[in-house]
Amino acid sequence: MDTNQRMKPASPARRAFVLAAVCLAALCMPLSFTGPAIAIPAIAADLHGTPLALAWITNAFMLSFGGCLMVAGALADRYGRKRVFVLGMGVFSAAALALSAAPGILWLDVLRAVQGLGCAMALSSGLAALAQEFDGSARARAFSLIGTAFGVGLAFGPFLAGTLITHTGWRAIFVATAAAGLAALLAAARAMRESRDPQAQGVDWPGALTFTGALSLFTYGLLQAPDSGWDSAASLGLFSAAALLLAIFIRVERRAARPMLDLSLFRLPAFAGVQLLAAAPAFSFVVLLVLLPARFIGIEGYSALEAGRMMIALSAPMLVLPILAGMAAQRLAAAHICASGLLLAAGGLLWLSTCAPGQSPATLLGPLLLIGCGISLPWGLMDGLAISVVPVERAGMAAGIFNTTRVAGEGLALAIVSALLGTFTMAALGGAGLAGIGAEQAAPFLALGELRHAGALLPQAGAAELAQAYGAAFRHLLYVLASITTASALLILTFLRHPANAADIARDTAALPACKTPN
Repeated sequence: MDTNQRMKPASPARRAFVLAAVCLAALCMPLSFTGPAIAIPAIAADLHGTPLALAWITNAFMLSFGGCLMVAGALADRYGRKRVFVLGMGVFSAAALALSAAPGILWLDVLRAVQGLGCAMALSSGLAALAQEFDGSARARAFSLIGTAFGVGLAFGPFLAGTLITHTGWRAIFVATAAAGLAALLAAARAMRESRDPQAQGVDWPGALTFTGALSLFTYGLLQAPDSGWDSAASLGLFSAAALLLAIFIRVERRAARPMLDLSLFRLPAFAGVQLLAAAPAFSFVVLLVLLPARFIGIEGYSALEAGRMMIALSAPMLVLPILAGMAAQRLAAAHICASGLLLAAGGLLWLSTCAPGQSPATLLGPLLLIGCGISLPWGLMDGLAISVVPVERAGMAAGIFNTTRVAGEGLALAIVSALLGTFTMAALGGAGLAGIGAEQAAPFLALGELRHAGALLPQAGAAELAQAYGAAFRHLLYVLASITTASALLILTFLRHPANAADIARDTAALPACKTPN
């Protein structure tokens, strides 16, 4: 189907089914991220596994999701949005069902990567299909519902996961996401119409493979570095290989006729600022969706259900404030709103650093709400900014780059933060006079919130002493996160302080080289 010609309007019922399918897919994605984060302590108790293997339960999903988004979008444009969406939801649902029966950690990690691939296929093709079905204000309302569905998943995913774990066990989380995925698949199969881009060319496989390879090697190096040492042969080898693949990727993209990533766009300050904005929430918000449940359950002694309730304070502002931020952007500069929100989040991180393990849950609510409110302000503006700072003919690529930066940035942030927390925990144990082989083995488990396992490896240390060491490491990590968030706010304010308009874009892009065309 030639998508340069607008498809005939579908019936309201058919469009409602298409919207429901994409909303269900959007709901599945945060549930697939936040649910397993709550379940990691229960999974560790059931299947055991090394700290590195347990960390990959989250990182495998995010790495696969972020690394495959642009490729999935290219496949959807060429082979059909409906076909790729249905296939993606099928892969996602099948992987979720298999996860519910996974016999060991290795299978869990592999299947999580497969699940991330399914999510990438569904997100990239679903949003494109939705844009074909709706026009004007109806399209804006449809995409706002997608954002709401994503916010609901973030806000209530931990609570739902905690409820399922408490009453039926951790495997039920994957059964629930599989059911939602199958519902989205059936709705799309019934109502979604096929569409594709007649101008689409072949997939940039050299670029895709080198990009994903560099991302994977760098992430693996970060995760294993605290255990093997940052200057070990394994770490240096992984980082060097990642750097080599990144260099090859840049060379490939510069010479490709139709590159997956148009590197010339990064010469636009506003475009570079938007990519920074895409990655900033990872360090101020997304990593907490994984770290806090581990702290609440493993260190504070909360049940999974209680931890899920606490996480609502962090994510609930997502349901309201992004909409209000969009309204405020009609009167205030988007750069000022985004920077102010990030500074509020940084203040919340510093406030949270004063809350040592063992304090009343009520003391945590204030900083969690402040972080959630702060990050909600740029959250509602990011997607619109992503395509407003480039020429309209490059909007599709800009959206793909933005989503890839956001999701891949979240995966990298998780790996970086996990490595830092492990390093800080080892230093805290050494400062408490617990250095030695036992501490080296216990530190990775303690960083994951596995207090009992760490205690078994360090029998000379009491639970209170280990919790205090974890608290010191977590406090230093929050200092780092607050610093990164503050620096991001200042840089974003610098890059985005002048609002983009058609004249600005035309002037700034006049000197950019055009994409090469095939001979």
